[in-house]
Amino acid sequence: MNEKARILVVEDEVAIRTGLIDVLTYHGHETAYAAEGGEGLRMALGGQFDLVLLDVMLPGMDGFRICQRIREQRPDQAVIMLTAKTDDDDIIHGLSLGADDYVAKPFSVTQLLLRVQAVLRRTRPAAPSAKHIRLREGLALDVLNLSGSRDGEALGFTRREMEVLTYLHANRERPVSREELLSRVWGYARELDIETRTIDIHVAKLRRKIETDPKSPKHLLTVRGAGYRLVGD
Repeated sequence: MNEKARILVVEDEVAIRTGLIDVLTYHGHETAYAAEGGEGLRMALGGQFDLVLLDVMLPGMDGFRICQRIREQRPDQAVIMLTAKTDDDDIIHGLSLGADDYVAKPFSVTQLLLRVQAVLRRTRPAAPSAKHIRLREGLALDVLNLSGSRDGEALGFTRREMEVLTYLHANRERPVSREELLSRVWGYARELDIETRTIDIHVAKLRRKIETDPKSPKHLLTVRGAGYRLVGD
């Protein structure tokens, strides 16, 4: 990781918290920490952080509620959730609430750094090629302001959701594979075999926002065996 970042670690287990701080500091990042949920939320909303590493099980307020509150007030804040390896429902729920990614416990230092690097790479994205995207049926997206409208109804998006839509729109002449989205939007190296439900969950969330009938999408289509395609003007 070449760029210094400011990272908030919200973790109540002393050994894990200390290890995270040591590793991140060793790699040149500035860290702050909270050991309790309410304190973590106050720090996340009251400070400026490039990334929040957020444990699920915390005293006072759990990581799910914290993530939800962060998303409500700071939709572009990068968040990685730390979950127990066997708690698959935790992973799905965390991503559904807007977490950018997850790291399953127990995790290796290498895995953690790869995930952190990928998310940090996305916190400094290049200027989008399109500032506004117009789709069919009166659907308009304001890329820079993470917002949109459909027939007068206001829509809100997370930074990651808008990046997915922007990338699909830029490549709308063809289907885009899950692997390509992981590489170009999430920043994962193509050669890594990373199991994640991030793509599926983000597509489902986007369809609930932009489709009149998410079960029969007209904008964000699945191309069997090839990936996803955004159909627009």
